[in-house]
Amino acid sequence: MAAFDPRDKGVVVTGAGNGIGAALARALASRGARVVVSDIDADGAARTVAAITAAGGTAFAVPGDAASEDGVAALVAAARAELGAIDAWYANAGVDRGRGLDATEADWDLSLQVNVMAHVRAARLLVPEWSAAGGGRFVVTASAAGLLTMLGAPAYSVTKHAAVAFAEWLSVTYRHRGIVVQAICPQGVQTRMLDESGPLKDLLSHDTALTAEQVAEQAVDALAGDDFLILPHPEVAGYYAARATGTDRWIGGMNKLQQRLDAKEHSA
Repeated sequence: MAAFDPRDKGVVVTGAGNGIGAALARALASRGARVVVSDIDADGAARTVAAITAAGGTAFAVPGDAASEDGVAALVAAARAELGAIDAWYANAGVDRGRGLDATEADWDLSLQVNVMAHVRAARLLVPEWSAAGGGRFVVTASAAGLLTMLGAPAYSVTKHAAVAFAEWLSVTYRHRGIVVQAICPQGVQTRMLDESGPLKDLLSHDTALTAEQVAEQAVDALAGDDFLILPHPEVAGYYAARATGTDRWIGGMNKLQQRLDAKEHSA
């Protein structure tokens, strides 16, 4: 099993102004990593850096777009200038936009850009260098929705499935060259996204809504090995197996949950 010691390593975390990203940045810095904190929310990025430096860690804020081709290129260049080399990349930025078939073209486009293409664009710039150097670590914050589904949120479900699929492809293609790829797939996490999930909040919290700090600690602990899936909610492994081995039964069960959500909405 390949281990990665974050001490003195250069690490980038996107979407690190709040939530899981901020918790990841703090946890990595607490273990000695030099962290570039990226977020489109400049104030959020500054708050995360301030918290890290107050605790004695090393961090740099690089606010901006971590999804577009130009934005990713600018972030990689700025991170290399601050860190010297990027040893690990946490592709954590994500969005949840649109509900049902009412999700707009803009909802779908933004979801694809942030939840999928941001990872592709970062990998294009990082993996060739890592491959030549013999190692690197690429960690994607996906979601249990990327292994199962997210009722009511087609753009989120589809793009998180795509995020997991791209991470899997990277691992299959570059694992023998020392590049470790991992996918963090939590279920309910106590973040703004959960608070804004409406009637889905109870469902997502069914197996306990973890704190962002709990998810981050498990993700950083996973650096001790090279397991592809990081499952902060262990129940997700069972759901994933059930979905694979009994697909129609799984879909039927999920449809029953959808019917219960429909009934709640109609009675509200």
